Formats: sequence, C-alpha cells, structure tokens
Amino acid sequence: MPSDIEIREDDAGRGAIVSFPFDAAFAERFRSAFPRARWSDQYQAWRVPGATAVRRAALWLDRELPSTFGRADERGRDSFSFEPIVSPYLTVTDELVIRTPYSRTVVGELRAVPWAGWKSQDKAWRVPFRSVDELRNRWPAIEAAAKRNEPEARRQRHDAAKSAPDYMDTRTAARERRRRRYPVPASALPPPDKVLMSHAGPLVIIAVTGEVVPGVTAEQHYAWSLARQDLVWALWRRPTLDELVETWPARHPPTASELLRGWWQPTLGELRPARRAARSLERARETRREHASSQGGTS
Repeated sequence: MPSDIEIREDDAGRGAIVSFPFDAAFAERFRSAFPRARWSDQYQAWRVPGATAVRRAALWLDRELPSTFGRADERGRDSFSFEPIVSPYLTVTDELVIRTPYSRTVVGELRAVPWAGWKSQDKAWRVPFRSVDELRNRWPAIEAAAKRNEPEARRQRHDAAKSAPDYMDTRTAARERRRRRYPVPASALPPPDKVLMSHAGPLVIIAVTGEVVPGVTAEQHYAWSLARQDLVWALWRRPTLDELVETWPARHPPTASELLRGWWQPTLGELRPARRAARSLERARETRREHASSQGGTS
C-alpha cells in the first residue's frame, strides 16, 4: 500500500480512520463502498464506523489500489519524460517534489491536484507521477505565485505599496486590528470564552470593557455596525485549533439580526477554513520550535 495512504483504528476502537490524498474520483468510489463513512475534522481523514471497519477498508484498498496505481504511475513517468516540467521549484525522485515560498495560491492549487500531499518532515509537497497531467495544467499558476512570494518580489511590492493612495488607510486598519478589540452591543453581549464568528473572523471574547465605541472609529473600521447606537468594546483572542475542532457548528447561516449584532455561532463552512488556518499556524510554530531547538543543540 502506498505510504501516503493510512488505515488505523480510531481512538475509541469503534471504527477505522482512513487517510489518503485527495482525489475526487477515488473519494467518490470510497464513499460508494462505505456509505456510512464521514469526514472527521478531528483526524483530518475519513472515519468508517464498525468493529470490522479496519479489515473491510484494508481489503477494499488492497483490491482497488495496485492495478490502478501501477499503470497510472508508469504512464505518468512516460508523460513527464516526454514533456518535463522544468522549474527550480520542482525536483524528481520517486515522486515529484515541490518546494516553494509559502503562498495561499500554491497551497490551493496543489490541494486540487489528485494524490498531492504535504510532507512536513520534508517541508515539501509530493505529487505521484499518476497526477502529472493535472500538475502540469496547474503549474503556470503555481510557479507564478511562488515567484510573487520570493523575498525580493515581496519587498518590491511592499515598497511600491507605500506610494499607493490608500497606504495610510491600510496602515490604520492594521493598527486597529492589532488592538484586538471588537464592537459589541451592550444589550446583546457575547458569551465569553466561546468560539464565535464575527465580521472580523473567528474569535473568543475574553472581556467586555464597557467603554463606548466612538462613532468615527465605527465608521472607519466597522461599517457593518453603523446601524447600532449601543456599542461597547470587547477584547478578543484567536481561538486555538482544539477549540475550533470542538466547536459545534450552527445548522443554519446567520440571520440578518445576528449579522447586525456582529457575532453569531459559526457554521461548518466557516469553521473548516478556520481550522485549516489554525492547523497551518500550529505546524509553523512547531517548525520554528524544532528549528530553534536544533540551533540550540548545535551551538
């Protein structure tokens, strides 16, 4: 079985956790074979319930994978040999290995490539040869985004932005964001220490100061709040990954009155990107900790 596919028992021993890089057609066949399977944000994988789920999933994968992958990878290698992707961001091993500066565009494009997967130990994306055609189609966007995010290119954009007419407005908005305060109605205060969704994204309220929000500040930075006259400042923090995973999503989108109030229970569609962002942030922090530890050990 390929190394990027994993089957194991869930933590409770009542089902199977099945992990494989995204491929729409393969995922559809998997869902057809296991109609009770559900995606788990906790495991970032599919969970198949049942005491025999591990054995059933393993048998199905053993039946599905070998003939499909072997021929597809061989065809992909032939295709790559005939029309290689030449780029400083791509190297060839037993798979196609991609390393670029961080870019949301790159991440989005590679997530859409079937069987592509991020390997944190290598700090690189790995794409099997069976997916070379889709990677080739997306490569112009990937390479362009990588070049845009090279340090020198980012510095040039930053210098150019300083001369833009709205530069000071952008700086002012950034300063307001760093204050970690948010206007809430005094007549409808949000619950503390709970993950909420707001016009500023997911947040956790840690205190309500009671200080009245100046009208000019509301007009400049919180246009959605202009219809309210009873706003006070609340202090907030970002929710942790564990808090986002444990938050129960709302069944319905926020109502007009909740949007006017400024906070509401997040939906699953709002929680998923927030969880992905928090997971990426945790990985980045762990990488920095490992780097600092290795530097300390070699000094």
